[in-house]
Amino acid sequence: MTPRPPMCTICYTMATKQPMADALKAAIEASGMPFLTLEQETGVTRQSLMAFVKGQRTLRLDMADKLAVYFGLDVRPATKRKGK
Repeated sequence: MTPRPPMCTICYTMATKQPMADALKAAIEASGMPFLTLEQETGVTRQSLMAFVKGQRTLRLDMADKLAVYFGLDVRPATKRKGK
């Protein structure tokens, strides 16, 4: 799987404090790609994708990671944590 530049015109980032699930759902929907194509290109099953987009289930971390890389999503802390 090779990372692709974002296919949608909106760039999502965790720095906006937007939940990761919301950012992934928005990217999937904005792409307009068929679930079969996403499955073939990311390895995340279309059944998992459909249930996730409908809000019927969550994604495992490895699936979310594959989708984030595919859509070029930038996941980083919103603020720096202070040391102990």
